Amino acid sequence: MQNLTRREAITLAGLTLAGHTTARQPMRSFGQAKACILLFPYGSPPQHEMFDPKPDAPAEIQGEMKSIPTCLPGVRIGEGIPALAPIMDRLAVVRSVTHPYPEHGVAYAVTGIPTYTPALEDKPRDARHWPFIGSVVDYIEELRSAGSVPEVPRNVGLPWLLNSKTDLNVSAGPYAAFLGQAHDPVWAEFDGPGLKIAPRYTDSQTRSFLDPFQETTLEGRFRVSTLGLKNDDFSAQRLQERCELLRRLDRVPARAFGKHRELAFSLLTSGKMLQSLDLSREPRSLRERYGRTLFGQSCLAARRLIEAGSKFVTVFWDGFGQFANCAWDTHNNHYPRLKDYLLPGFNQAYPALIYDLESRGLLDSTLVLWLSEHGRTPKIDSKPKGAGRHHWSRAYSVVLAGGGAAQGKVIGSTDKHAGEVKDMPVSPKDLLATAFHLLGIDANTTVPDSLGRPMPIAGDGRVRHELLA
Repeated sequence: MQNLTRREAITLAGLTLAGHTTARQPMRSFGQAKACILLFPYGSPPQHEMFDPKPDAPAEIQGEMKSIPTCLPGVRIGEGIPALAPIMDRLAVVRSVTHPYPEHGVAYAVTGIPTYTPALEDKPRDARHWPFIGSVVDYIEELRSAGSVPEVPRNVGLPWLLNSKTDLNVSAGPYAAFLGQAHDPVWAEFDGPGLKIAPRYTDSQTRSFLDPFQETTLEGRFRVSTLGLKNDDFSAQRLQERCELLRRLDRVPARAFGKHRELAFSLLTSGKMLQSLDLSREPRSLRERYGRTLFGQSCLAARRLIEAGSKFVTVFWDGFGQFANCAWDTHNNHYPRLKDYLLPGFNQAYPALIYDLESRGLLDSTLVLWLSEHGRTPKIDSKPKGAGRHHWSRAYSVVLAGGGAAQGKVIGSTDKHAGEVKDMPVSPKDLLATAFHLLGIDANTTVPDSLGRPMPIAGDGRVRHELLA
């Protein structure tokens, strides 16, 4: 990419500065979403206890949590998320997502990479990776805007760099790969304590963790971690002076690190990014509505960023403290973690986000995508304390709302055990292609890799008309 001119990059990307569609591109709902909020529950939630319950299945499949009716006739969801029952008419639930990799393949779920191996999971800069969907959006929007630096980053990650608060290496996935590090997400960093000990991950766990995803204080703050500066380190005037000095001294074209620097100065001197992350500007009652959890407060921050002009904001429900079986990876203590930790946090924050966007007139133009790496096994493993469900990618559920996605619709179905897709299989690449389409980006667009070869932004994915309003 560094050896390409902007004109060559635009040509390879198949774009004009105004954007375009091809004859193959279906136009329904095209471009209705002006922004996207990606909610990613790392470790992967169970379809059985959430969006694809099987009330008639035997106990070893159905489990100890039952299902409840919703506002959609004949559609049931898990009893642990009752606040979603009255908003199902706003959602599109895809019960038939499927792929062949039952691993923590965040990169497979959020990029166009065609195949996957666990060897890539902790190597975010490996040359085999493809660019994150948010990085593609940022790249294309930069081309369309002739390289202008936005006051608020187009591509933001919350609440911190993925897996950076666990005892293992950070995970691959939300990186720009061959588009260049300048298109990585701008990461926030949450500064606030955990107030409650989360239910144990494993029987052998030797430490307990005050997990902010379990509960945190409303006095917690988000800052911009990529700047490496405190918000009040420099005045705007001093920053401008340093920026001008660097421009005079710098003999290297303003690419790569230059882009990072320009963005950093833009963020600090405009203050708009920092204001967007300042949740103290919101009524306390609204913050309470989202919940005193890091996921809830991150969802509120995402709404504020979108409102301020960001194009793509990702909220990870990430691991904290211990990596093994962290977050939604419930190999052990499945039911205690679902009942006391995971489902209550989601049940409060997700409807609050949907209602909040709707009340502000933003839901129609904001795609909200609840997406994970895979699902969980149909049969419960009763051996671990609290039981367990393990990795399963042959059938699981994803949810879309707003931004031109279908409303009040269940797409696809699974067999009586929610273990195999019965009809209308949807791949993660199809979900990416559909998201690009809703964001006004031709899903057939290609971008140049490090050798200048045109690579499809959604891999082999195709826009799924069933998911469109």
